[in-house]
Amino acid sequence: MSLNKSIIGMVHVQALPGTPNSKHDISEICDMAVQEAKTYAQAGLDAIMIENMHDVPYLKGAVGPEITASMAVVAKAIREAVDLPLGIQILAGANKEALAVAKAANFQFIRAEGFVFGHVADEGYIDSCAGELLRYRKAIGAEEVKIYTDIKKKHSSHAITSDVDIDETAKAAEFFLSDGVIVTGSSTGKAVYLHELKSLKDKVNLPVLIGSGVTADNLAEYWEYASGFIVGSHFKEDGFWKNPISEERLKLFMEQVKHLRK
Repeated sequence: MSLNKSIIGMVHVQALPGTPNSKHDISEICDMAVQEAKTYAQAGLDAIMIENMHDVPYLKGAVGPEITASMAVVAKAIREAVDLPLGIQILAGANKEALAVAKAANFQFIRAEGFVFGHVADEGYIDSCAGELLRYRKAIGAEEVKIYTDIKKKHSSHAITSDVDIDETAKAAEFFLSDGVIVTGSSTGKAVYLHELKSLKDKVNLPVLIGSGVTADNLAEYWEYASGFIVGSHFKEDGFWKNPISEERLKLFMEQVKHLRK
């Protein structure tokens, strides 16, 4: 997947079987996810990513076979419904599982947590995984699947790496063969720090994506410094990730994109 100011819309898959908030069967979950994906496709987005964000509280570093199987079923349904590049993240840090689903469902990328260094997240300590994950990608023949990697990730404490700034973290990700780095604010929906984004642009020869807090109001400010924009909360009613997609917010955002592309 080639990134060139790509707008990537988030499909927050409903709570999956076995998780505390689960209330839909898998066919209903697929139907809702497919409808969101079609809405994004019709609005002219460049790519779509799915994520099991409703599965709170998240497991750490791995998930059960029921989650992997359910995400594969949802992924296949979306793949058959839209003709766009597709990506997946499985929370929290279930990067191997995400890669397996991506390979099985013909997705083009995953979003991986904990690629280099370590951090303390809501779920506990997340260790680095680059060596193991890239060997797994090689082993299953999924080298066509891009791995975009969070650095100094949201919802996390980075005190244990406080002497390693975001530039050095990005350089480490590049050295460890990341396909692109993702910068975020402090939590879901929070904007990134512009000075960090500006700094990264000249520090690594990798695509830099923004992974939180992008809105129609701040898109122009970030446009020059990022290759891709992952947008979820802003597209939802009242800007809250749990709500349905607001077609009005989506329309206004894409109008701003068209303006910037001119």
